[in-house]
Amino acid sequence: MTESARTARLERQTSESQIAVEVNLDGSGSHDIETGVPFFDHMLTAFARHALIDLTVRAVGDVHIDVHHTVEDTGILLGAALLEALGEKRGITRYGDALVPLDEALAQAVIDISGRPYLVHSGEPAGFEYHLIGGHFTGSMVRHFFEALVLNARLTVHLRLVEGRDPHHIAEAEFKAFARALRQAKSIDPLETGIPSTKGAL
Repeated sequence: MTESARTARLERQTSESQIAVEVNLDGSGSHDIETGVPFFDHMLTAFARHALIDLTVRAVGDVHIDVHHTVEDTGILLGAALLEALGEKRGITRYGDALVPLDEALAQAVIDISGRPYLVHSGEPAGFEYHLIGGHFTGSMVRHFFEALVLNARLTVHLRLVEGRDPHHIAEAEFKAFARALRQAKSIDPLETGIPSTKGAL
């Protein structure tokens, strides 16, 4: 990572998955994503497009057993890549807030690029975590993904479903709200000349 290019490329291999992630925080939302989990590909595509992050993901995992390992491990690596690409966080806006609808669903995400990992995730209807979306991706994977990403990117995130009935709409609204809030938080503030913290570090 350099001052002029907020980019990162990381790889991770375990007995359960092999993953490579490449990010450019100052991109246009271009994406090249293959995880072997079609609905997850759809969510990561929405994330890249709405965060205006160029994103490449290649994941091969034991999806014949469950999609859990692939989704969680991708979140771990994507979070680590975001952290590396942010560098010392000089000049960033730091905070982001987005309220995003998708038909009957409405989700809000508030992000602080704080260096302190914390996730508050609320509002999903009872039973959402058990619902199969696209026949393979359970609703519980939404939280698993964001937990993995937030912890490894060291973000403070409040993610709240305000309204929602359709599981696909709920998941997509949450991904898009997170993306839009991150788009704001990672942006360069023309009035900020240093690191936006009284401690001098994030």
